[in-house]
Amino acid sequence: MSESVIGPQFDDLVNLFPDPDGPPDVEIVSPSHVVPPYHQLLVHSHHMTVAVEEFYRVPVNVRVLASRHEGDYYSRKILLTLEKSGKIVQYGAVRINLALCEPDVRAAIESEKIPLGRVLIQHNVLRSIHPTSYLKVAPHPTICQWFGLTEGVTTWGRLGVIFCDERPAIEVLEILAPV
Repeated sequence: MSESVIGPQFDDLVNLFPDPDGPPDVEIVSPSHVVPPYHQLLVHSHHMTVAVEEFYRVPVNVRVLASRHEGDYYSRKILLTLEKSGKIVQYGAVRINLALCEPDVRAAIESEKIPLGRVLIQHNVLRSIHPTSYLKVAPHPTICQWFGLTEGVTTWGRLGVIFCDERPAIEVLEILAPV
C-alpha cells in the first residue's frame, strides 16, 4: 500500500447518491485501530469482493441501488450480497473513469450484473488497490435497515483508489456490515 496515493474524500463519494438520512457518521482511524475481524477484511490491498468471499466462504453478488454517468465517469451505489442467502454484507459507492477501461471491461461494469472486483479479475486487468483511509462508521437508519441492525452499532469501512494498468481509474468507498 502506497502512502503517496491521494484518495477520495468520504463526502465526495457518499454524496454522489445523497440519502434522505444524510451521510453516516464516520471517524478516520489508523489501520492499527481497525478491530478484528474487520482488520482482516479491510487492511489489505486486495479487492473487497475477494476478501468478503474468502471470509464468508460464499460468492457475492452485486445489487446496484443507483447509478449515473457524467462524461467518462460512471458512478454507482451498491450492496454486496451473499449468493446463497442474499444477506447484505457490504455497502459501497464507486466512481470509475471509464475512459481508462477497455471496451469489454466497460461493458461488463455498465451491465451492473457482476461485482467490480470480479469484472477486473475476469478481464485480467493489471490492477493495484490502494486503501487510503480507514473508517469507523456509525450507520444511519438506511444502512441499519440494509444490514438488519438497530442504531448504535459500529461498523468499519475504507476509502481507496484502484489503479488499472497503472492509472488511477476507480475511487471506492466500502462499508462492511457488522460480522
